[in-house]
Amino acid sequence: MEMTKRLFRSNDRMLGGVCAGIAEYLDWDPTLIRIGYLILSVISAAFPGILIYILLWIIIPPRY
Repeated sequence: MEMTKRLFRSNDRMLGGVCAGIAEYLDWDPTLIRIGYLILSVISAAFPGILIYILLWIIIPPRY
């Protein structure tokens, strides 16, 4: 029986658990995802990165 992976916000959170949830889904280190997201946000003048994070916070369900 094959289990499907699901994307959830993580309980290992710094803000909303979005980056840690993505890291858990990809089996990566959450710190790498957070640093990568920070670099991409700074390169894109921060506003789109903040907006995308808020949208992901709303869209990705929490882990209960």
